[in-house]
Amino acid sequence: MSLDVAPHLLKQAEVGEVNEADFAGTVAASLPYAHTMVEKLAAELHADPAKQFADNQIAPTDAERGQLLRALASDSIRGSLERRFAVKLAFQNCHRVAVFRPGAADSEAYRRFTSERAQILNQSPEFRDC
Repeated sequence: MSLDVAPHLLKQAEVGEVNEADFAGTVAASLPYAHTMVEKLAAELHADPAKQFADNQIAPTDAERGQLLRALASDSIRGSLERRFAVKLAFQNCHRVAVFRPGAADSEAYRRFTSERAQILNQSPEFRDC
């Protein structure tokens, strides 16, 4: 299960649209590592106007990798994180996520990060089963 959904949020979903802030809070509570990682990277990016992107290059635990996978594999969770932190997310694998400025999909830095070459160069035997 990706999210621990509170009864009031489930009730919202059953009768209509879900409140964005409530959904974002559920993501933060359910996937704290992924949420904190995106929040930290977004703060780093927004603190330096010259910076094109910020990324993590750490080896998270299995549980942390699972959170990143669940957060970034879901369009709704990923979109919520992007809106909340005003970033464009890019994901190479279970241990490397990057934040770009909104609209960066047309940038050279984004194209390089999301290229097949970058994907191949970012492989490591220790992450083969992530």
